[in-house]
Formats: sequence, structure tokens, C-alpha cells
Amino acid sequence: MKKNKTVRDIRIGRLPTGALNAISDVEGVLVGHKTIIRGEGKPGVTEGVARTGVSMIFPHRDIWAKPVYAGTSVLNGNGEMTGSTWIEEAGLLTTPVGLTNTHSVGVVRDAMIKYRKKNNPSLDWMLPVVAETWDGYLSDINGMHVRKEDVFESLDTAKGGPVEQGNVGGGTGMVCFEFKGGIGSSSRLLKIDERPYVLGVLAQANFGARYQFMLKGFPVGRLIDTEEVPGRNTPTPAGDTGSVIVVIATDVPLLPHQCKRLARRASLGLGMMGSVGANSSGDIFLAFSTGNICDGFFEEEGSSVRRVDTVKPEAMSLLFEAAVEAVQESIYNALGAAETMTGIDGRTVHALPMDRVKTIISGREFG
Repeated sequence: MKKNKTVRDIRIGRLPTGALNAISDVEGVLVGHKTIIRGEGKPGVTEGVARTGVSMIFPHRDIWAKPVYAGTSVLNGNGEMTGSTWIEEAGLLTTPVGLTNTHSVGVVRDAMIKYRKKNNPSLDWMLPVVAETWDGYLSDINGMHVRKEDVFESLDTAKGGPVEQGNVGGGTGMVCFEFKGGIGSSSRLLKIDERPYVLGVLAQANFGARYQFMLKGFPVGRLIDTEEVPGRNTPTPAGDTGSVIVVIATDVPLLPHQCKRLARRASLGLGMMGSVGANSSGDIFLAFSTGNICDGFFEEEGSSVRRVDTVKPEAMSLLFEAAVEAVQESIYNALGAAETMTGIDGRTVHALPMDRVKTIISGREFG
């Protein structure tokens, strides 16, 4: 596991984190990464330089046969999440969620079908869920470096426990607030009628201009100028960079419309970090609940009636709070775990300097 360099004494929100402070604190959730790094980052060299990968999130091991309720939301739609139309229609998530780069969505989707068909030869219908952000600043995105075998590996190695963060899997080549971004995760513990539950988030962070970056109300991005930590070495439109995918998991029993409501709250967490949902950004969110595992939904025999649990609308506010906190911390953890990376044409994106962040948040910058 990559060392998480985040500073634990920078606390976001009031709710406690789970033991792992990751989406895998939700029982049954599995995460797998395949990281692809090839070629040397030298000036003038683009072809064959890969800084990319694929990540997989399983709501539970047998998601292919036993769906869960889910919902999606979009803040700005310059992006892609395959299979989201069916989630919108049926309220069901029937596959793992894949994360990759923009130009590898198709191969990841196709590989997921091949993977499932290998273990289920009679398969004749499947709508895999695959989402993307653009890693073409550091990676040869047109080189199609993600292959079927990489997708299979990310599926085969998905597991519970600590989640690798930073420059891993689908987040390998991503940039966030002009610092090195990538995969980040966090969780929150909550109680409803004295019963304990968990909410977890995993984000693929690849958005924002430096001047926008806020943390706990402090203008961190504006206080770390490019003389101290260089930014991108090619011009980009201010505030108009990249995308973000947020996946929210919870064991609170929810219905599809409640999952959709929960997914919407990702935008509030991002806004508190400084995001404006820029024109060229694909800000796409998915929330699912493992509180109702829909066993037998695809079987022809048995009763057509299913009984499920859910919470009252009033209970959703606590979930909203947990999601907003965990989304913020997931972005922060992506930045904190990521390491400086050099990619195509010698372009370098630097890691967020955590000591400086700690100084800013302590208030010492402001006398």
C-alpha cells in the first residue's frame, strides 16, 4: 500500500471516520487497482509514455448476480459514466464500478463483459458501469495503454481492507488543483436509531485550478504560489481543467431515489474544496446502498414481490452530512497521498506540500 501522507490532525467535519477511513469500511465493499507506468518522461517524448490505469469498486463480491439499489447525479456533464442510463431507469447497480482514463472507457467496458462471460457462458446482457477522467496531460492517452488483461487484474485483485490512494489505478495520471491528484477515499460513522452504520467515499480527483483550492475555509491554493511549487508547464484555461468521479457507498438501507439524493451531495463537498463545476469538467457521482442486496432479481422462479428496508426522509440529513464531509476528505486524501510525477514531454506535476498545508491550516499564515 502506498503511504498516505495526509495529516490526520487536519480534521474535516464532526463525524468520526471508520477504522480504515476508506470506502472499504462499508462491509463487503472491495477495491482493486491496476497501475500502468511505462516509458520515461523526457522532453519531446510522448508516444509510449503511460501514466494511467484502471480501478474497480465492488459493492459486494457477487454484484453480478445480486444487484444493489443505486442512483446517479451530474454536476457538469463533460464526461462519461456508461450504464448510468439503466441505473436512472431501474435504480439498480448490477456490475462493479470501473474508473479509468477518458479514452479507455470502451476497452474497460468490453473487458468487463468478457470477464463476466468467462465465468458465466450463458451471459447475453450486461451494461457495465465505467466512468472516466482525462489523464492526457501526463499520459499518452491515445496510446490505448489499458488492455483487457489490466481490467481482469483489477477485478481479480479487488479486496477489502486498506485502499491504496494517490497515483494508483485510474487515478495514476490525474491532476487536482494543479497539484498531483488521483484516487482518494474516506469514511464516516453514523447512528440511526442507535444502530451503527457506515458511509464511505472513493473519488478520482482530476479537477480545479490552483487558485480555487480551499481547505477548511483557508485559501490554500492561493497561498502556495507557483514560485514555491511549480504548476502546469503548459497554459490551460483558468478554472477549466479536468473532471472528478465520486462513488458513495453506505450500508444504510436506501431506495434508489434516496441514493440519487445522496449522490447529489457530492457537489457540496466539492464546492467546499473550491470546485465550480467548470465548463469542461465531467463531475459525475454515483451512490449505492448495500442495505438491500437484491437476491433473486434476475431469477424467473419465485415471488415477484420483494420486501426491502429503508429509512425515513428525516434520517437522510445525517447521511448528507456524512457524504459532504467524506467527499472533502477523499479529495484531500488523494492530494495527500499523491507523489510528484513526470510524464509525456517531460511534464511534471508536483505533490501538494503537506507541511505547508499544515502551517496554513494552523492559522500561522495569518498572524
